[in-house]
This record gives sequence, C-alpha cells and structure tokens, in this order.
Amino acid sequence: MKMTRPMLAAAAAAAALLLAGCSSGDKEAAVPQMATGSLEHIAAQVKCTPDMQTDADELRQALCKNSAGKFILLTFATDRGQREWINGAKDYGGHYLVGRKWVAVGEETSTVTALRKTLGGDIEEGTDHSAHASHEASEGAAHSGH
Repeated sequence: MKMTRPMLAAAAAAAALLLAGCSSGDKEAAVPQMATGSLEHIAAQVKCTPDMQTDADELRQALCKNSAGKFILLTFATDRGQREWINGAKDYGGHYLVGRKWVAVGEETSTVTALRKTLGGDIEEGTDHSAHASHEASEGAAHSGH
C-alpha cells in the first residue's frame, strides 16, 4: 500500500490522539496486559483455530470462532497500516478490539468485550448507519406527500 501525504497526516493525527488519551490511572485495572505476537499466537490465547483468509506481508486475516462468538482476527505489519485499516473499516459498522498491530472484529459488543478479558486492548465502535437510514426514510416519506 503506497502512503500518501494525507494518509500519513491522518495516521499521525490519530496516533497523537491515542497518545494523548493515555493515562497512568488505574480505572481500567481489570483489563489484562495487551496481547502481542503472531495471529496464531493471539488466536491460541482466545482458544480459536484461525481459518486464514488473507496472508500478505502487510496484513494477515482469519475467521475465528470460540465461546465468545464469531470474529475476524487481523494482524498488521505496521501501526500506520493498522490505523488506516481501522479508519476505513469503521465506516461499515462493527465492534473493534484494538491491540498493538492486531484487531479483533465482532458483530456483537459482547464478543469483543469477552475477548478483551483475555487479550486486553481498547474497544472502538464503527459507525452506526441505522439511525441515519431511518431518518432519511422518514424525511423522504414526509416530502413525498407534496
């Protein structure tokens, strides 16, 4: 993936925001230390056998299923590549558990919440377009009567 200046600027801004949000407070003491390692190592920690979908230098992706539910597990070669992928993917909704160079994506909040108890990381939410779609539908219905 070729990095453009706007992509680099967006990645830098996202990294600055993430670093600014770090604190030494113990309000999240229940979250374990963040998992690290290969896709297979992370999958083993949450007791799933990864079904590999993509195995490229910059990104590895596998489907996983365990007692928490179904999820997609991804690992990235770089932090920048990871952040760009997340920023693009969040437009499609979903729930993201984000670690250092890895992401677990679940359809349900409960899935990523359960995974977080083992893997650590931060939960990020994708854009929910359902309210937007129903608002547009009701606006369209209101205007069609004229």
